[in-house]
Amino acid sequence: MSNLAKFDVVALDVSDKNYMIWASDVKMHLRSNELLKTIDVSETISDESKAKAMIFLHHHLHDHLKNEYITREDNVDLRQSLKDRFDHQKYVILPKAKHEWLNLRFLDYKSIGGYNSAMFGITSMMILCGDKVRNYDMIEKTLSTFHPGNVILQQQYRAKGYTRYSDLMQVLLDTEQNNELVMVNHLSRSPGLALLL
Repeated sequence: MSNLAKFDVVALDVSDKNYMIWASDVKMHLRSNELLKTIDVSETISDESKAKAMIFLHHHLHDHLKNEYITREDNVDLRQSLKDRFDHQKYVILPKAKHEWLNLRFLDYKSIGGYNSAMFGITSMMILCGDKVRNYDMIEKTLSTFHPGNVILQQQYRAKGYTRYSDLMQVLLDTEQNNELVMVNHLSRSPGLALLL
């Protein structure tokens, strides 16, 4: 629990490149400290809670932004001003993420972990921008972009009827590790040479 108290958010940069991640992190941090209501206009909040949230928000702004927004004394007003200024970023990020999604192919990655990381990086950006990505979409993207030489494997995985992307990934990761073990055993001794007892 002590690690939660040390949780920190990277400061919002003037360039706005990290606004969406910053906004998400700020919401999580405020929620974990029971201060999320301080940025909701419809809530009545104590001055002490508002001050705690405002200190946190100001502490996690780039110095230039702090100077620009120093006169903002209301959390809701500060949040809305930052949102008005930086929220347009999703209109840049979403098309880029959709382009990456269209070009994401399982066969382009050397490892399951690499593909999985790319999948979550892309889908996280899409979700942050308000797009919905279902398990079905992720499973279909994975299976439909197998190497053409693995059509039978693709059909076998499809026949299993996975409904959760994480279940499919677990099976693929296990298979990859087992294949690596088989290859290590195969390469440790030339075929046809029995161990002398």
